[in-house]
Amino acid sequence: GFFNAGQMCSATSRVLVADELADEFLTRVKARAEAIRVADPFDPDVEMGALVNQAQYQRVLGHIDRGLSAGAKLVCGGNRPADLPRGYFLQPTVFTEVPLDSALWCEEIFGPVICVRSFASEAEAIALANDSQFGLVASVVTRNAQTADRVANALQAGLVWINAPQVIFPQTAWGGYKQSSIGRELGPWGLQAFQEIKHVIRAV
Repeated sequence: GFFNAGQMCSATSRVLVADELADEFLTRVKARAEAIRVADPFDPDVEMGALVNQAQYQRVLGHIDRGLSAGAKLVCGGNRPADLPRGYFLQPTVFTEVPLDSALWCEEIFGPVICVRSFASEAEAIALANDSQFGLVASVVTRNAQTADRVANALQAGLVWINAPQVIFPQTAWGGYKQSSIGRELGPWGLQAFQEIKHVIRAV
């Protein structure tokens, strides 16, 4: 199976895939990315709208440019859709061969960009996934239940999905490890942020 480790694609998505699956996976991801229709989100046939503002649009483009300068291989995307002359629209972008010290690999992007890297062993995948200042969410996709549990327990992330869509339940906490968010939202952990605690200390 492959491990999708790091943040959700809205932040930064680092996709780690087993060596033996990497070529086919990259082919399918490229085809899917190129098939996504980018346009006005009020159109019911559109799957992806624009970035939130010009500053974020320029920021994502800057990450893409720095990735290319660092030697990352652009598989698809990386530009404004040709049929959309106005607005902060960006094609879904897929990179591979991204240097591990590149900002494209290391930083949160908050744009339609994913970086795909293959791995040879479970230990390598876990090490690559955890080698980050961030740890909001991660996904593990595998047919082996023991592998799934082992990897999920080893990942430094606030939420891990195993063979599941990226769904959020109000009973569970939302928040990350390291520099991904502060505290927790949802569930009893989120309610604690709204509680006031009072201590009374009496000297005897």
